[in-house]
Amino acid sequence: MKGGYFYERRTKQLSLFFIGVVFTTIVVWSWEKTPLLTTLLPSHSQVMQLFPAGGVKVKQGTQSKDDFREAEVVPNVTYPISSINAPSILGEEGLVDLISPSTSSPINTPSLDIHGGESSSTSQENHHESTTNIIEKPVSSEVSEKSMNSISNPPKQQLLEPVSSEVETEDNGAPMANVEKQACNFGKGKWVIDNNRPLYSGFGCKQWLSGMWACRLTQRTDFGYEKLKWQPKDCKMDDFNALQFLKRLQHKTLAFIGDSLGRQQFQSLMCILTGGEERYDVEDVGKKYGLVKARGSVRPDGWAYRFRPTNTTILYYWSASLCDLDPIDPGNRSTSFAMHLDRPPAFLKRFISGFHVVVLNTGHHWNRGKVNANKWVMYVNGTRVTNRRLLNIESAKNLTVYSIVRWVDGELGKYPGLKAFFRSISPRHFFNGDWNTGGTCDKTTPGKLEVLQEVSSDLLASGAVKGTNVKLLDVTALSEVREEGHISRYSIKATPGMQDCLHWCLPGIPDTWNELLFAQI
Repeated sequence: MKGGYFYERRTKQLSLFFIGVVFTTIVVWSWEKTPLLTTLLPSHSQVMQLFPAGGVKVKQGTQSKDDFREAEVVPNVTYPISSINAPSILGEEGLVDLISPSTSSPINTPSLDIHGGESSSTSQENHHESTTNIIEKPVSSEVSEKSMNSISNPPKQQLLEPVSSEVETEDNGAPMANVEKQACNFGKGKWVIDNNRPLYSGFGCKQWLSGMWACRLTQRTDFGYEKLKWQPKDCKMDDFNALQFLKRLQHKTLAFIGDSLGRQQFQSLMCILTGGEERYDVEDVGKKYGLVKARGSVRPDGWAYRFRPTNTTILYYWSASLCDLDPIDPGNRSTSFAMHLDRPPAFLKRFISGFHVVVLNTGHHWNRGKVNANKWVMYVNGTRVTNRRLLNIESAKNLTVYSIVRWVDGELGKYPGLKAFFRSISPRHFFNGDWNTGGTCDKTTPGKLEVLQEVSSDLLASGAVKGTNVKLLDVTALSEVREEGHISRYSIKATPGMQDCLHWCLPGIPDTWNELLFAQI
């Protein structure tokens, strides 16, 4: 009896023990799969709120918040006004409280060039060296995904264009990773040799190309600059196709409005679209836009041509400052002109409703010599500017660029089919002096052929378009390395001993600007 009872009790104890072991095993296994404790711990974002990046020690291989911001800063430049809505903040004296005389773009401030070229008041002492040191975005180390999520990124300039979601390949045939998630920075890439260039003959295109820019017709003997093609790093850019370009702009009008560099881009496009050949199906429609040569003038204020097969109009209007200019005393032939810093050119305001693509540029005429020589008097809100801070050339230029971009951005809402681009400044290459002090650009080989920077070198232009629907046509850095492409001492108009290190030989660099435009229209 006792033996049976003892055996039964022992059996129950063993059963409970095994049940306990099994239960404990299940609990441990479940804990390893989905630990309950993780539901009680704060998330990473909650931890970062409690302990900001500045108060957390970062392991080697990551960056602190301050380190990351330093990596975003381009050295040796002064940033322009980051965001200005000019119409809403203009007072009687303009942007007096917001514009600093030290505000400037990284390109040197030009001075008067009586030969039609714009030049800098600061000579570049390092002969041919500035183009070999293209600014590259410094990054000291990789940043982990969690670190990136916890860092407040400073906003970047709007430089990127969406690319197709189709799978593309690298030059070696390997597929590009995550192409559908990437964006294309057309200003980042390299120059490569292309024996199919130039896009038109430098001996032809006499119907459209100014003789002073046709370097093939001068005594120049080196033309290697014609064989280089721009290749963006992170996306594919199709070769320029004249027929496709005209079809994209069928029944449409493209307008270049700007200075003599804008005129070079206009003439370049006309040469590319016609192959440099005379075309009798291209009609001069300048009268429609009032672009006729006035009595006593050297040239009209612009040109306009219509390609009859596609009803495509390409025009150029000269507006070096992108300001509205009004004669102060219309009855006086020697009158000064009111330079309205906060108004778009009257031509643009009048005809923008009929435009479909607008390309704006300004920059090299913003110097005291040019302003005085042209008898321009600065006005804001219809009143002559007397405030010294706004009379500063850089401050006035900043106000104008922001004003014109904001105005055009407002017009885009009225005309849904309109696209607008602001082209960044074209670099100058005067070495060992300026245009009138022996400055030269006689090098026959380019500088460093690769540009790896992420942001535009023209901080004023990129800052102005930021937050708007006006796109940046970024040509500054890629042109900066092409110092051998200038007209140099072969300019027909240049006085002996002077070189044109502002304008470009055609065919040449402006052809690439139009290829970038073609890729983004």
